[in-house]
Amino acid sequence: MRILGIESSCDETGVAIYDTERGLLGHRLHSQVDLHAAYGGVVPELASRDHIRRLPVLLRELLEHTGLSLAGIDGIAYTAGPGLAGALLVGSSVAEALGVSLGIPALPVHHLEGHLLSPLLSATPPDFPFVALLVSGGHTQLMRVTGVGGYTLLGETVDDAAGEAFDKTAKLIGLGYPGGPALARLAQAGAPGRFKLPRPMLHSKDFDFSFSGLKTAVLTAVGTPGFCEADKADLAAEFQAAAVEVLVAKSMAALRHTGLKQLVVAGGVGANLALRSALDQAALRRKARVFYPELELCTDNGAMIAFAGALRFMAGERGADADGCFAVRPRWNLMDIAAPVGAG
Repeated sequence: MRILGIESSCDETGVAIYDTERGLLGHRLHSQVDLHAAYGGVVPELASRDHIRRLPVLLRELLEHTGLSLAGIDGIAYTAGPGLAGALLVGSSVAEALGVSLGIPALPVHHLEGHLLSPLLSATPPDFPFVALLVSGGHTQLMRVTGVGGYTLLGETVDDAAGEAFDKTAKLIGLGYPGGPALARLAQAGAPGRFKLPRPMLHSKDFDFSFSGLKTAVLTAVGTPGFCEADKADLAAEFQAAAVEVLVAKSMAALRHTGLKQLVVAGGVGANLALRSALDQAALRRKARVFYPELELCTDNGAMIAFAGALRFMAGERGADADGCFAVRPRWNLMDIAAPVGAG
């Protein structure tokens, strides 16, 4: 089967084609970073309008790149949630309209399931079961994964997600948008330890996270008399070190708890090089292994949606009846989705 994937949940427009026999045939991605930079964050209405402009162009480029026509597509997978309602409606409308016009099924996909399964697209994918650390802009969760749809929540953030904390901290110290990557770059020039920031819930004896207090500690440090431009790199380095330490400790604890030796890391924060290095070192000491998606697939993208959809199509799922009705789910708990019929 050849599956077209469409992603439009927030500020990236992505399309991809995944072939169940040949793998990923190609993908195209447009980031709206420049569009939203002047506002310091994503403006939902602007995001939706840009998805409308970009999707037809990206789809045409993808078909030219792969040498396929729409007639060569067997199914469509699209992000139905969670995300921005207007942005989700753009992708879902295009997907459902194409499905009706081509007479092929259109399958709604959970955005986080796409992230969760994206490391399976790499050259050396993990096997089920594994522990997954999902660290995206709005989510920080640890899960035990036994297969497609087989997700058991071990722990999650009780307030800010790690990605949110990175972005908010970057804003507090005067960095541009998007804040997370900017803070990580600045941290490379600093030294952790000069500022003393907390490691929230590090010793909580569970798998939950909290990053709101860490962000508040940064705010306190920035407001200290004498804080100046030269201090920013050291503060960024200490913040990153604190966040990474907590993420690594909880992930290793989850491996111990489950008895598993494979850790999958997915989501935008998974591209952070300091986090990758610390996880690799900690896993090596436990004789475990960490799997990541390719760097280009850490952010939101169509490839992960095409792949997640393909796995569900292969297990027999076909989506809702073609009655012309569809819906998006801006809020959608990953634990609410079931394993596809026929999944082993």
